Amino acid sequence: MRSLLHQPAILRIPLPVHSLNLRTMATASSSSSSSLLFPSVSLNKLSSSRNASSLGFSVTRSRVSMSLSTESQTAINDSLFAHYKPSSAFLFPGQGAQAIGMGKEAQSVAAAADLYTKANHILGYDLLDICVNGPKEKLDSTVISQPAIYVTSLAAVELLRVREGGEQIINSVDVTCGLSLGEYTALAFAGAFSFEDGLKLVKLRGEAMQAAADAAKSAMVSIIGLDSEKVQQLCDAANQEVDEADKVQIANYLCPGNYAVSGGLKGIEVVEAKAKSFKARMTVRLAVAGAFHTSFMEPAVSRLEAALAATEIRSPRIPVISNVDAQPHADPDTIKKILARQVTSPVQWETTVKTLLSKGLKSSYELGPGKVIAGIFKRVDKSASVENISA
Repeated sequence: MRSLLHQPAILRIPLPVHSLNLRTMATASSSSSSSLLFPSVSLNKLSSSRNASSLGFSVTRSRVSMSLSTESQTAINDSLFAHYKPSSAFLFPGQGAQAIGMGKEAQSVAAAADLYTKANHILGYDLLDICVNGPKEKLDSTVISQPAIYVTSLAAVELLRVREGGEQIINSVDVTCGLSLGEYTALAFAGAFSFEDGLKLVKLRGEAMQAAADAAKSAMVSIIGLDSEKVQQLCDAANQEVDEADKVQIANYLCPGNYAVSGGLKGIEVVEAKAKSFKARMTVRLAVAGAFHTSFMEPAVSRLEAALAATEIRSPRIPVISNVDAQPHADPDTIKKILARQVTSPVQWETTVKTLLSKGLKSSYELGPGKVIAGIFKRVDKSASVENISA
């Protein structure tokens, strides 16, 4: 996977001139060949080696074009976003949100339709045809569902953009995150990498996770109706009855009363058998290839590390909350390490949602197929406002 050439890049940022804030301009770099590089750049303090005269500006009808060399970037403080105060969030779904027919609406908007065309060239198959027509078994496969959700979610952004007031909503977003796979979508939206580079990473991620799942018999199950402490006790009880290779753990901390457990197939079967005795309301076996977000995915890590090392990743222009530690990161090298660790680490989604709401988040938009994230937000706070933007 090739990283982008180091050359002066033009960022076309649809932002009213009076609201331009130069706080993270030093971290913005190469342009995306799609329209997914969004406004809201900021950098309060330019380094002494680069001042405003080193940036070329041309203003036309409130659009600002900025040219800067990626080679002039200064070291990024990873805690740049540590004290973020969210008001409006974009939320992106993960694997499992896919559904036959997704992407069809996106064809009515040229910029959205163009994403599928680009995807076809990168993936080597007609992604839109599978999204719209299936078959379901093919769309549900890890190697296809992950690219399909990534592309469709970013297509939803383009549908929102042409809606009345849509551009204003996009401009107002000051934090973003995604559930597992959705973290890659969030990073693309935040300008950490191009649409194309993100899709290449997602393609490889899906293939690597599928290969890891094929190497051992494993599964995932959702436990409904228990708190996380009880689910951990259930896992501990199951682990006493299986060998090391079949042990289980909590893999997704989704929301109160809904936690996903991953592990060896025998361990998952024991969890299902014991769940009622722990007063679980129900269990739901998940239609995924294997035990995601556990050590079962360790074989995928080295492949991801190599791909990430070869990919240009920039500091996001807004906070992107990590699934691994529920914190935003600004340093590209740290982001690469986090993404490689993500497939073997439990998803801290419940903490992410609670933190966003406690910090004063006012409005949220779930972009892409399904309404899983909206449901999770409502489980945490019934008054939470989440609008779904499908494609």
